[in-house]
Amino acid sequence: MAEPAPTGTAVRRPAPVAPPVPDGTSTPAGWRVELRRAGEVVALVGLVVTQPLLDVLGRSPDFFLFHRATGGDVLALVALVALVPGAAVVLLGAATRLAGVRVRAGVHTVVVGLLLAALAVQVGRQATPLRGVPLLVVAALVGAGGAAAYRRWSVLGRVLRVAALGPLVFVGLFLFASPASAVVLPRAHEGAAGVAGPGSHPPVVMIVLDELPLVSLLGPDGRIDATRYPNFAELAGGSTWYRNATGVSGWTPYALPAMLTGRYPSTPSAPHYSQYPDNLFTALGGLYDIRAQESITRLCPPSRCDQPVAPEQGLGVLVRESGALLGRIAAPVDSRIDPQESYREQTAAEVGLDAAEPVPADPKFRWDSLNDNQPARFTSFLAGLRPADRPTLHFLHLLMPHPPWAYLPSGARYDAPDDLPNDGAGWVDLARARHLAQLRYTDRLLGETLRTLRATGLYDKSLIVLTADHGVSFTRDWQGRGLDAITHAPGEVAWVPLFVKEPGQRAGRVDDRNWEHVDLLPTIADEVHVRVPWRLDGRSAKQPPRERTEKYFYDRPGERVVLPGGVPARPAPPAPHPLVGTTVGEKPSGGTASVAHLGAFDHVDPGSGELPALVWGTVPRQVPDGTLLAVAVNGRVGAVVPVVPKDQGGRRFAAFLADDHLFRAGANRLDIYRVGTDGALRRLTLS
Repeated sequence: MAEPAPTGTAVRRPAPVAPPVPDGTSTPAGWRVELRRAGEVVALVGLVVTQPLLDVLGRSPDFFLFHRATGGDVLALVALVALVPGAAVVLLGAATRLAGVRVRAGVHTVVVGLLLAALAVQVGRQATPLRGVPLLVVAALVGAGGAAAYRRWSVLGRVLRVAALGPLVFVGLFLFASPASAVVLPRAHEGAAGVAGPGSHPPVVMIVLDELPLVSLLGPDGRIDATRYPNFAELAGGSTWYRNATGVSGWTPYALPAMLTGRYPSTPSAPHYSQYPDNLFTALGGLYDIRAQESITRLCPPSRCDQPVAPEQGLGVLVRESGALLGRIAAPVDSRIDPQESYREQTAAEVGLDAAEPVPADPKFRWDSLNDNQPARFTSFLAGLRPADRPTLHFLHLLMPHPPWAYLPSGARYDAPDDLPNDGAGWVDLARARHLAQLRYTDRLLGETLRTLRATGLYDKSLIVLTADHGVSFTRDWQGRGLDAITHAPGEVAWVPLFVKEPGQRAGRVDDRNWEHVDLLPTIADEVHVRVPWRLDGRSAKQPPRERTEKYFYDRPGERVVLPGGVPARPAPPAPHPLVGTTVGEKPSGGTASVAHLGAFDHVDPGSGELPALVWGTVPRQVPDGTLLAVAVNGRVGAVVPVVPKDQGGRRFAAFLADDHLFRAGANRLDIYRVGTDGALRRLTLS
């Protein structure tokens, strides 16, 4: 038996072992904290990524139509946009819990601050004039203040957790309320068929070019410039030229449906057969075979025709282009890139198509690879121009001479940076020159079409229609197709070429009636003796001209702009500098310049159909704005251009060398000279 402890002596017991301190995440309470943090991150990522990206894509059904995206492709893209960015940030943050509670909480606060700063950049671009570094500084302050407020007041976290439902709302709006919803969830498309009337039903060949102002084709006498555009002039000489023809919108997704339905734009709908079930293809589809090559529309329903040639398509290209779009949305500067300039037609070589026709013997044509250079959609269209037992509609919407401008008149391609402006001192003249060069190449494509039609016997038998959906302004400070350009330069935006050659027509004539592109469908229907069974806003050219002289135009569907009528005169072209075309001998050196692709001149292969025809770079800051630079290749000046005011690209210049005779096979010498006020030249050292 143990003896009792002596009186006054404390009893020693073993010290209790303290339980492990929880790390804050391995308990139910810890997981609740993680879920709350995940909700906060999802809400902010939804505002920074999901909402702006789906908003832009939802208003751009032409993006999906151009890439021939299926409903499954679009749904997969939406799922990636809605889930992947938020999940990635949540998982990255959750991984930091391994470093402990305090590190995890600090990292989460930093993530919240960064996302708030990114959101501030987007809001600041929309609501303030700040750009670049000043906007980044303000956004950083907003992010830091927001993070501090988040740590101090729990109510902000509760608001963010409620907002975590935002991505679901954004996805729902995209799928069910945006114009792009028609691509994902098309409705029934049983369009009304036309009624065949008495009379012949000739073949129809219809070509719609894109972004071509009538004034670009005109010479000083107001006629088609036959020297620059011999094939347009040839078509005009054997058809009816509706010289006072205008499109009804500056935007293809609205302009082309108006042309093919005969109705003015009324709602911002996707250019899709489910939104426009009654159109040219359904009207003729019961009687005609339809061979349609569309680009950024899908108005011909699958029951009438398929789309045999497509640009790069599939989920991969959608993700890549959407990523580039997000980069422009999140940037602290305004993007100089027109999203539609990514709508480049693939060449025949890129998709492996054989030449539709042998290249004609043309002594002015230096390349034997036109069929490799020309867009594949056009190659496929030519291949289908063959007589058939049944009446046939051959339809082509070709994105030419629409940007991206990449072709010289000869058909040679050239590279250009994505961020060259199209407006402002120096830039608008460069844009016009590149547009006109691509238009001369388009003239070659038209020449191939006319030769093919004659070779197959279709030319005399067919109703041939050639037009453009809209124009574009190259007026300084009002460049483009927006409302400002429409208001200040309507003659360049609204007026377009329109030639209609009736079957058997030999002599050309000019008709100056007030033509609007809603007149196209009723005119075609009358020519092929088909009655259109729906109400039309347009009137056939077989009817008396409309009495009003004003033009109806729509920058936005349902919002009519009234323009004064009358055939526009060609704007005075800029006078060429007297140095252009001259040979330059040895000149003293003085100054420097940086050329972006200087190495391209070391190994030029004209036979490949590619030339370094655009020269761009920067000059030191001490060179004054407006300083003229003469750009010479192999001793001959090809362009004289100004140094433009500094922008985010630096103190830049860009020169377009449209004459491919400047180049030779092998090494070429590029020289750039600074032109003094007295005309003296000083050669710049290039790097």
